[in-house]
Amino acid sequence: MVLAAIDIGSNAARLLINDVTIDKDGKATFNKLNLVRVPLRLGFDVFGNKEISTEKTQMLVETMKGFKHLMNAYKVEALKACATSAMRDATNAKEIITTVQKEAGILIEVIDGDMEANLIYENHVAENMDKSHSYMYIDVGGGSTEISFFSNGILIYKKSFNIGTIRILKNMVTNADWETLKTTIKAITKGDKTVVAIGSGGNINKVFSLSKRKDGRPLPLDLLREYYNDMEPLTVKQRIIKYGFRDDRADVIVPALLIYINAMRWANATEIFVPKIGLADGLIQHLWEEVQHN
Repeated sequence: MVLAAIDIGSNAARLLINDVTIDKDGKATFNKLNLVRVPLRLGFDVFGNKEISTEKTQMLVETMKGFKHLMNAYKVEALKACATSAMRDATNAKEIITTVQKEAGILIEVIDGDMEANLIYENHVAENMDKSHSYMYIDVGGGSTEISFFSNGILIYKKSFNIGTIRILKNMVTNADWETLKTTIKAITKGDKTVVAIGSGGNINKVFSLSKRKDGRPLPLDLLREYYNDMEPLTVKQRIIKYGFRDDRADVIVPALLIYINAMRWANATEIFVPKIGLADGLIQHLWEEVQHN
């Protein structure tokens, strides 16, 4: 069965198309057919002006039309489309959702931070890991960071924080916001087993590919610090030249590294696994469950 998920984030919109097959034991396998990313950067409008501009709305509509054509080509049988932090904060979100539905035939659901954290965790990565450690998911986006904490293979905490890469670039993250994240992480991890971090989001995946690490190997916290110290003094143009980043990656990767480093430091985690999962993967899992029950 061919399923699709659309994740409209604060920095980019992603379309993930998966073919789900069932083996003889009834176990579902998710095979990625295509992943398309369009850097809409809605957060730069919303976190400054509280609304999405006419220009960005048109970009979003055209992107959704393109996604629709691609889904038709792949004969997608079911779709889940969700928007996160930027759309949550946009005063004109309802009008935009109506426009997209009318012009592209795609219904967008705006999900809250808790649901976003839930969907990231639906990938169930921590369940397959060594039970002698505790695990903290850190999903960093343009508008928010989702933290989920596992101990003994059980989810014991999840929360969304309004600390994101674009919010940092817009100087909209206060010392009080950082302090809340710090006290929360310290409280949930205090006295627990050694904490291992699991990172998701485009920026940590980019850092992982830069590191040339083999899939399944963790990144040490010290390496994240090295990248941060190397990139932070550079201009966006210098980062593009040195690392081959796209424009829409070169500015947000430094605040993203800051969030991962701080979260790991406060949890006393010395390494982070990067299993190439994201909100779109969680949406596909969620959609598969819904399809099964209907």
